[in-house]
Amino acid sequence: MLKFISPTYISAGFITVLVGYSSAAAIVFQAAAASGASPEQIGSWMWALGVGMGVSTIALSLWYRVPILTAWSTPGAALLLTSLPGIPMAEAIGAFIFSSSLLVLCGVSGWVEKIMRLVPQSLAAALLAGILFQFVLRTFHSMEKEFVMVASMLVGYLVGKRYFARYAIVVSFLLGVMVAYVTGSMVWGGVTIGSTIPVLTTPSFSLSTVIGVGFPLFLVTMMSQNLPGLAVLRAHGYTAPASPLITWTGLTGLIMAPFGGFAINIAAITAAICMGEEVDRDETQRFRAAVWAGLFYIVMGTLGATVVELFVVFPKELVMSIAGLALMATIGNSMKLALHYNREQDAALLTFAITASGMTLFSIGAPFWGLVIGIIAYKFMGSDNGEKEGLHNS
Repeated sequence: MLKFISPTYISAGFITVLVGYSSAAAIVFQAAAASGASPEQIGSWMWALGVGMGVSTIALSLWYRVPILTAWSTPGAALLLTSLPGIPMAEAIGAFIFSSSLLVLCGVSGWVEKIMRLVPQSLAAALLAGILFQFVLRTFHSMEKEFVMVASMLVGYLVGKRYFARYAIVVSFLLGVMVAYVTGSMVWGGVTIGSTIPVLTTPSFSLSTVIGVGFPLFLVTMMSQNLPGLAVLRAHGYTAPASPLITWTGLTGLIMAPFGGFAINIAAITAAICMGEEVDRDETQRFRAAVWAGLFYIVMGTLGATVVELFVVFPKELVMSIAGLALMATIGNSMKLALHYNREQDAALLTFAITASGMTLFSIGAPFWGLVIGIIAYKFMGSDNGEKEGLHNS
C-alpha cells in the first residue's frame, strides 16, 4: 500500500477530479434541475455519479493495472438539459436505464473492438491531441484576467520541468493556490459541507421518452465519450480490451440509474492527466494515480449536495491553467506520434483539426467526426507500411 503514497499520484488524482467537476458539475446540476428534481434528488444524482465513477475507476484500474478513468457523459448532461423539461422523473430514470442497457449490449456484442481495430495509432494520437488542445489554449486565455497567478504557475511549471520533472505540476498548482489566496481570488464563503443520502426513484418506461431521450443519450455517450476514451488509452500504449470496459461501465450505469446516474463512460480528457510521464516514468505504475482519482470521486460523490459550492472556491482560471499545463506533455507526445509517418500526416492533421474545432453535427460532437473523417482520409491516402517495417527492422 505504501507504493500508492506518492505526491505525483495523489496530485494527479486530485487534479483529475478537480478538472472534471469544475468543468461540468454545474451542467449536471442544471440537467437534474431541468427534470424537476428536488434538492434531495439533485444530491442523489451527484452521489450516484461520484460513487459510480469512483468504484468503477478503482476496480478497472486495479484489475487491468492500467490507468482507466471513468466519467459522467458531459455531452449527455448537455443533452438532458434541453430534453428533460416536462418529462417526469420516473420516465427520465427509465431512459437512463435504456441508454445504459444499450452500452452493455455494445460491450457484450464485441462490435466496439471491431471499430477500434480500424483506428491506426497515428489517428488515435491525433484525436487525443485535438481533444486536449482547447485546455492548453484556455491556460493562456486565463492570463488576460489573472496574469500574476497564471504567470506564476507557468514559471513553476518550467522550473519544475527543468529541475524536478515529476513534481512540476504539483509545484505549479501550489503556486497557483498561494497566489490566488494572497490576491483574494479564493472564495471561501457560503460552503456548507454535508453528506448526501441517495434517493431511489422507481423507473417507468415511455416509448417517446426512450426514443427521444434514451437513444440520443446512448449515441452521444458512445460516440463522443467512449470512443475517444478508448482512443486515449490506445494513444498511450495501453491495450486494455475495449468490450469489457464498455460492458462494465454500462453495468455501473444500470446500477446507478435509479439514483440519478444517467451515464458513466470511459474518460478521455481527465484520463490523460493520469497517463503522463510526470505521474511516473514507468507507464506500468501510473494506474495508482487513477486509483487516487477514484477515491476522490467517491469523496465528492458522498458530498454530492455541496460539491459545486466546494469547487467554486478555486478560481476558474486556476482550474483551466493547471489542466492545460498538466496536459502539455501528453499533447506534445501525441502530435509527435500522429505526424511520425509521412503518408499518414494529412489524415492525422484532419483528425486533429476537426476534433480541436469543437464542432457538432447531428448532435454528435467533434471527436467522433474527427475520427470518422480521419479514417476515410487514411484509407484514401494509404499508410507508410513499408516505412514502418523498415523502422521496425532497424
